[in-house]
This record gives sequence, structure tokens and C-alpha cells, in this order.
Amino acid sequence: MSVTQSVTRLLFGFSGRLTRLPWWIATILTTLGIGVVDAIFGLPRPSVLFLVLLVPPLIWISIATQIKRWHDRDKSGWWFLVNFLPIIGWLWVLIECGLLKGTAGPNRFGDDA
Repeated sequence: MSVTQSVTRLLFGFSGRLTRLPWWIATILTTLGIGVVDAIFGLPRPSVLFLVLLVPPLIWISIATQIKRWHDRDKSGWWFLVNFLPIIGWLWVLIECGLLKGTAGPNRFGDDA
């Protein structure tokens, strides 16, 4: 598998597992990316370029990496919906995906990442 395919699969695919460090890197970079793009193109109001071309891929990357992180915890990708719980959702995701280790050895989502 080439490097391009690996990066594409890492950032845009929903299968497999992801350890904490790549999840943190992707989360920080997508958050910064949306912030920087908003600062450049979003003032005084969001432009079409910002809303249509740049934000959706960044959100997709965020969702894909988080689903793979849930897989590493041996949980379904549907746990992503925890993000929509008011007040505690972001904290739950932070603890589960950012702080807790994944399952040791292979699980139903693949080999140990």
C-alpha cells in the first residue's frame, strides 16, 4: 500500500482502529484547520468557499478518526453520536477517545493498531 493510500484510508475511511496519538493529532489539526479557515475566509460572514469546500472534508476527517478510535475501544462507530449529548457529550468523548487505552490485541474491528 502506498503512502497516499495509507493517509487517505487513515483520514477518510471508517474501518479499522486508531490509537490515541493519531486521534489527538487529527483532532487538534482539524480543530485548528477549521479555526484558521474561518479566520481567513469567515469574516465578517462565512464565504461559500469556506462552507462548501473546506469545512466538510475537515468534519469528515474528524468523524472518521473518532469512529476508528471507538473501534479501538471495541465499541461500535455509532458511539460517535455521544457527541450530540448536551453538556457531557464532549467530556465523554474526551475521556473515552483521548485518555483511555484501546483494547489489547485484536478485537472485532481488526488487529491492534
